Amino acid sequence: MSHVDSTPSPFTAPHLASVLGRIGTMEVCLAQTEDEIASSQQLRFKVFFDELGAKGSATMEQRDADRFDPFCDHLLVYDTSIAGPKHKQIVGTYRLLRSEKAFETGGFYSASEFSIERLVTAKPELRFLELGRSCVLPEYRSKRTVELLWQGIWTYCRHHSIGVMFGCASFQGTVPAAHALPLSFLQHNCRATPDWDVRALPALYQAMDLVPNEAINPKVALFAMPPLIKGYLRLGAMIGDGAVVDHDFGTTDVFIILPVSRISERYISHYAAEAKRFV
Repeated sequence: MSHVDSTPSPFTAPHLASVLGRIGTMEVCLAQTEDEIASSQQLRFKVFFDELGAKGSATMEQRDADRFDPFCDHLLVYDTSIAGPKHKQIVGTYRLLRSEKAFETGGFYSASEFSIERLVTAKPELRFLELGRSCVLPEYRSKRTVELLWQGIWTYCRHHSIGVMFGCASFQGTVPAAHALPLSFLQHNCRATPDWDVRALPALYQAMDLVPNEAINPKVALFAMPPLIKGYLRLGAMIGDGAVVDHDFGTTDVFIILPVSRISERYISHYAAEAKRFV
């Protein structure tokens, strides 16, 4: 396994507040140091490799790292009540890749699974943001942590005038039929409109319409949905055409498209920096 450079991104957004949100002892920030980025990669390794059994490439230092990391901003959730240096307080992370930086590194991470180039080139007036590598330590998987992550993402989007968020979201396991009900619900009820649609690459395409719509109990389907995907749907996200099996990470991936214009005002107010619970 080759070593992947974990040098801090030189593209970290300037002029953003050092703390993007805070609830109690928890706060969300952008990574600023090499130690913080390395710690986020180690957290990703713990979740994706140790907990979920990923088999993809990793560094000798037990980090989940790839060629995209130096071009990304890394959103971090800290628990400041943990004793020790700041980079040891990281309990959650999200990786953010803006379109202008994706062009510098040769494209988006999710382009290895989905045909996103047509969408990006068709809407040159919009700035795109790829969300990826979302993970939180098991003991911190709560509404509070999710709220902090989204408060940080929304502040970041406003700062960079982002028009569209997108990325892969995963079901655990490599057998799509094991998720027939929620995948079919997404296909029948949440598909992207033609002007926003993105299709899985032909060689990787897995059909999602595994159960007839009339046979789906929406409550049961939503209960079986991963929390991250349900969160995207609540915000107004749409789903691309087809799923992809990622054997390295042991997942079945769907494509999320979330134009900022589809986010309801109540959620914008909920995650805005001015929200009183973040003061």
